[in-house]
Amino acid sequence: MTEGNFVDYVKMYVSSGNGGKGSSHLHREKFIEKGGPDGGDGGRGGHVILRGNSNLWTLLHLKFKKHIRAGHGLSGSKSRSFGADGSDEYVDVPLGTVVRDTETNEIIFEITDEGEERIIAQGGKGGLGNWHFRTPTNQTPRYSQPGMPLVEKHITLELKVLADVGLVGFPNAGKSTLLSVVTSAKPKIADYEFTTLKPNLGIVKYRDFQTFVMADIPGIIEGAAEGRGLGHYFLRHIERNSILLFLIPADAPDIKKQYDILLDELRRYNPEMLDKERIIAISKCDMLDDELKAELKEILDNELPIPYVFISSVAQQGITELKDMLWKLLN
Repeated sequence: MTEGNFVDYVKMYVSSGNGGKGSSHLHREKFIEKGGPDGGDGGRGGHVILRGNSNLWTLLHLKFKKHIRAGHGLSGSKSRSFGADGSDEYVDVPLGTVVRDTETNEIIFEITDEGEERIIAQGGKGGLGNWHFRTPTNQTPRYSQPGMPLVEKHITLELKVLADVGLVGFPNAGKSTLLSVVTSAKPKIADYEFTTLKPNLGIVKYRDFQTFVMADIPGIIEGAAEGRGLGHYFLRHIERNSILLFLIPADAPDIKKQYDILLDELRRYNPEMLDKERIIAISKCDMLDDELKAELKEILDNELPIPYVFISSVAQQGITELKDMLWKLLN
């Protein structure tokens, strides 16, 4: 998937269908001049239904489909014939989609399971025909119910990427390079900050044909929780990752300090993120000789509170060890 095709935020207008009106018909046929009421009920208006689809990874298919309208219910007719229900409109969305009310910004619901169906705009109920209103004292009622009106809503769809492992790090830490090495993904890679502007997903192949999903999140900078850099635009994608893989280059001035800054940004955005499993990968370790690596290892053993591993995406060092650590934590 190319970066330009990753759409994770869409505003939409949805409208259900009107309920059909009930019929006020009185039974008439040859030799029966004054038959009783036989008006049928109106049909239900169509619903607008959101449905989880695990084959979708983005909201791109809804980018230019901003108005969704369900069908109207048909009116009832004679001989107690019911009107047909309006056609329902199904909108497939990727798993991890959050649905908000655009006006209040309140979360209405989230869709996280394959095939999960949630009604976002309920169709109007059909009106009752005059047959329902007959009584001993009023045997020929000439009135019926109108159908219930449609429901209109302005909603916002936000995608929070569902991935097993989320890559967290400063810009240009080597996240996209690692993703390109351990998966078949082809993220944009270049020697400047914020090369990645949208999350990239890749499937990591493990032993015995087992797999897990890794997401490359655009780089975090200090103040991201307040909206600096790409701010909230990408931080929400980390919320649903099972494991956070912190990527810090070996040539960083202070590895522990960089880790603390990244962790603090996540805490300020959402304190619940600190409950996730965490691993640190020290990238670009091919720049270190054995002596420097041993020296750095001694320092990190005392400073870092979580497991860490030395890797080099370019030289393919430590990649298998990293996969083993991730798989063990995931299972």
